Amino acid sequence: MQMKKLTLLLLFLCFGYGAFAQVEIGLMISPTISSNRFIADDKYNFDNENSNLRLGVGVIADYFFAQNYAFSTGLLYRSKGGEITYNYTRENTDGSTTVLSGKDDIAIQYLELPVTLKLFTNEIAPSTILYFQVGGSLNTKVAGKVNDKKIIDGEKTAKRFNVFEADVLLGGGTEFQFGESTKLFAGLTYHRGLSNIDNGYYEDRLGDDNISLKNSGVSIDFGVKF
Repeated sequence: MQMKKLTLLLLFLCFGYGAFAQVEIGLMISPTISSNRFIADDKYNFDNENSNLRLGVGVIADYFFAQNYAFSTGLLYRSKGGEITYNYTRENTDGSTTVLSGKDDIAIQYLELPVTLKLFTNEIAPSTILYFQVGGSLNTKVAGKVNDKKIIDGEKTAKRFNVFEADVLLGGGTEFQFGESTKLFAGLTYHRGLSNIDNGYYEDRLGDDNISLKNSGVSIDFGVKF
């Protein structure tokens, strides 16, 4: 008897889950104002010289497991990085000094895999709803340049940066229903890098293992879902 009740409960849950299960796939373009953050001693004088406009583009997928809740993922090609400066005067053992300085315009391209939760409101106007997104992304480096160069002093500049990166994503926006299944959306997303992207270049150059460089950015997201 207990087994029969359990079976009926499982069937009910599966039916309820299947009733809500729905996948919406779309295309997104995501221009990003990108910059970098530093974890380093003040003596190195790291600074963001400029934030740069980078581009992201790719495919997204929203998998609804309830009427107003969806697991959102996808695959995007996104460029990150800003223009940074540093300036450090090091005292040598012989009493002389060495000035270590640089101005690097960093541009790193990633394949980005978002892993997020989207929360949708009911209609706030005819065919219009709001959404809020929270989660992260796992990113793999595919290319990189410094000062618009792929090679400096015989070394590939992409090697200065780690292959993998992790982000936190926080965002929101608006969806507009057009027709039976087409939706347009627009929103803002804050990207906060969690992992150190420096592959030892700045640590070795300045002689300090405690230096970290991380990505940050705000993207304006536009897209269409089907």
